Amino acid sequence: MILSRYTLKNINADAVTVPHESLFELPEKVLQFGTGELLRGLPCYFIDKANRQGIFNGRIVAVCLNPKGNTSVFDKQDGLYSHCIRDVKGGEKVGETIINSSISRVLNAAEQWNEVLDCAHSIDIQIIISNTTEIGIQLIPEDIRHHAPRSYPGKLLSFLYERFKAFEGSAHSGMVIVPTELVTNNGKKLESIVLEMAHLNGLGEEFIEWLEDHNHFCNSLVDRIIAGRPEDSFLRSIEDELGYEDNLLITSEEYALWTIEGDDHVKQILSFEQADHRAVIKPDIDLYRELKLRLLNGTHTLGCGVAFLAGIKTVSDAMEDKVISTYLTNLMMNEIARAIPYNVESATVQDFASKVLARFHNPRLRHTWLSIAKNYSAKMKYRCIPILVKHYEKYDDVPEAIALGFAAYISFMNAVTKKDEEYFGEFNGETYLIEDGLAEVFFKSRAGLDISSLTQEVLSDAFWGVDLLSLPGFKQSVIEKLNLIINNGMKEAIDSIPSKKVKAA
Repeated sequence: MILSRYTLKNINADAVTVPHESLFELPEKVLQFGTGELLRGLPCYFIDKANRQGIFNGRIVAVCLNPKGNTSVFDKQDGLYSHCIRDVKGGEKVGETIINSSISRVLNAAEQWNEVLDCAHSIDIQIIISNTTEIGIQLIPEDIRHHAPRSYPGKLLSFLYERFKAFEGSAHSGMVIVPTELVTNNGKKLESIVLEMAHLNGLGEEFIEWLEDHNHFCNSLVDRIIAGRPEDSFLRSIEDELGYEDNLLITSEEYALWTIEGDDHVKQILSFEQADHRAVIKPDIDLYRELKLRLLNGTHTLGCGVAFLAGIKTVSDAMEDKVISTYLTNLMMNEIARAIPYNVESATVQDFASKVLARFHNPRLRHTWLSIAKNYSAKMKYRCIPILVKHYEKYDDVPEAIALGFAAYISFMNAVTKKDEEYFGEFNGETYLIEDGLAEVFFKSRAGLDISSLTQEVLSDAFWGVDLLSLPGFKQSVIEKLNLIINNGMKEAIDSIPSKKVKAA
């Protein structure tokens, strides 16, 4: 039995939270760019919870941004998916399974752009949410009047221009726009790009005034470890427990936080905040962002290549391995925590870091390092380079754990084969997919370089926005560690890091 609206009656409501039939009749209030696990595990979670409490009373039109994306799986399941929350608290297993009914339909931007634009004519739709990864919020000069602009900011501008025309620039037709991409000041950055594109497209002063005066671009931060679809064996055990099949099932930890920068108008429109204290709307979210972006995401990013190339598949498995867990703890507590590019009290940093490490230990969440390595380069740039730069501003030593993370990145990115426009690395005789915008660069121009030349090329790349070769001792440290990874293995490379007193988690 496959999950769908018409098989809900056969599902045991004692074991699963099943949506009431009335929820399917709620109006569409949200346009969501993206269909991935992060959006479904946090924004969709809060909206679904608020709907079940009779607070928000609105559903989501989701837009698939991948031109090759297949929306049929959403169609077959009527937009429904199971959200399995699995955690351990005080040694006891906790969790629940919720069938999320917040998504009303999914449109493919490449094939159904006119239907996306039709949503601009609905006065009920007042909210836009997105997650297009760190590389999604970028300026790509293009004519947004063309069918389905290439970039997300282009698509957003096209939608807003359609909205402006549909309601003749009325004040009440403005939108609340909440990007969740892990980019500093994501809302304001998106707003600046959209405004620049509006000028480049010559869309007129009346539209630009409406854009600036009646639309709210909100900085936001999402914080929840969402593992997505589990490995087959784990998935089968969950489906046996639930009694049905679900091709959209996701798993997450219990912890959740969504902080949004906004005023009273934003709070009124985003009324789902009232359903859960973990959805927070405040005038300033900088502290939340920096702690999470650096300590959790920064550790994930710098650690993913290290753990993967040590033969460790998941985060929880890494925390059970003494060598890898010591490295990750040292990286977070002794290097990242000391170099957060934000003025925050040390006690606050240490407390947050300790809680993150405890979350990493969750054995009921199969969060793979390979999934964390998607868009590896962009994550390194936005999450980790600011930490590296700040370290050198504050201290006169080489951050050895960060250097190892960078060496692991170079090793992981060393694509050895190409197939159907995809690039693959090799580890322990098996290939792995490198889902990264720089995979082609590594494959075409860096393949075959000796370790020293390869490191020189990577550190000198203008992609980072910083001259990493100018950081004293960093290049030599990365070269030494890359040699150890290639010739002696990852765990010996970890052992080469000078021992430090690791702060307790």
